[in-house]
Amino acid sequence: MNDKLLIVEDETSINKLLADLLSEEGYLPVQAYSGTEALLLLEAQQPDLILLDLMLPGLSGEELLQKIRTELNCDIPVLILSAKGDRRNKVNLLKTGADDYIEKPFEPDEVIARIQAALRRGGTTTGGQKALRYKEVKLYPESRKVTVNDNELALTAHEYELLFLLLQNPGKVYSRENLYELVWQGGYYGENNTVNVHVSNLRKKIRDAGCGEEYIRTVYGIGFKLG
Repeated sequence: MNDKLLIVEDETSINKLLADLLSEEGYLPVQAYSGTEALLLLEAQQPDLILLDLMLPGLSGEELLQKIRTELNCDIPVLILSAKGDRRNKVNLLKTGADDYIEKPFEPDEVIARIQAALRRGGTTTGGQKALRYKEVKLYPESRKVTVNDNELALTAHEYELLFLLLQNPGKVYSRENLYELVWQGGYYGENNTVNVHVSNLRKKIRDAGCGEEYIRTVYGIGFKLG
């Protein structure tokens, strides 16, 4: 299975309970104890699902959820775990971008069932393959297949590697030097225009597939990111 799940819970005992539960079920738990810590983790790597408490030190669960959906532009499933049982609060969170809401105290088997359902709804697998997904783009590493709105893209090897890298860390800004060294595995000398050309071609192919927006954003003076 090996799905990576981020647990954002400040109560140490509950965080450990969830981590042990997920490990027993074959998941890879990543633990955060505050909203700020979780945000830093999300900027470095993208999990397959997030279990999110609301009452957190520093950055609240509500604030973190908003940042996930707006600033980071992540559409990975987020399941709320909270003792707040107010119906209006649940509705607002679901409208903000939560995928599910589980009240504390919870039953372990219910948490696992909700996680499995959320991962299925996320459409992250096909034919047994796990996919990286960002909005309408899906990339299947095992077959090196990329689709936009279910239309398969014909990408060059370097275009594929660029997109694969960006999809692994949607919130991260990559410099041209980083991209060149990671994709072409060589030294970058400022005048080289290779990265710009490949990013431009990749943008055009995604746009022509009917997504209706630019998925790769230029961060002026730095490089590129998804957004």
